[in-house]
Amino acid sequence: MISINAVFWILVGLFALIGGVRGWAREILVTFGVILSMFIMNVLERFVPFVNDTLATTAPTELFWLRVVVLGLLVFFGYQTPNLPRIAASGRFVRERLQDVLLGFFLGAINGFMIWGTIWFYLDSANYPFAIIIPPDPASAMGQAAERLMAFLPPVWLGSPVIYFAVAIAFVFVMVVFI
Repeated sequence: MISINAVFWILVGLFALIGGVRGWAREILVTFGVILSMFIMNVLERFVPFVNDTLATTAPTELFWLRVVVLGLLVFFGYQTPNLPRIAASGRFVRERLQDVLLGFFLGAINGFMIWGTIWFYLDSANYPFAIIIPPDPASAMGQAAERLMAFLPPVWLGSPVIYFAVAIAFVFVMVVFI
């Protein structure tokens, strides 16, 4: 058995390596995809009565899957967008220097933290609905470390109203850098 903390940090490290290979320009699109997915879920959970009243109270597992599907789709398209021929041919996604690799490594680690931290937060919100994943034991040292880490996961600090500012900054960045 492996701790969820260890799995989390292994995945963050893996995404950092992937980010180093892909470069910063491609990784920033994934970061914006995660921010956008959290914005969409924030809006759905606040303003759509079915999600807010029904799923949140009676079906936490279905709410978990809705959140993960929205996150997964936007992350998938964030990773696939630079592979589209028209966008890839623009030359904006070419890695030329060591600094591009290092910044990609850093942004990849941030993406891993945001993606897997968000999924972990959603798992915790749904009370770990799968038998294969058990919640951290608060009596153990690893469980206490997991509880401390839970306070820093993205949905905690990217809640309302911060998520609205994050989406605005992301769109300004896309407008200035990519268009």
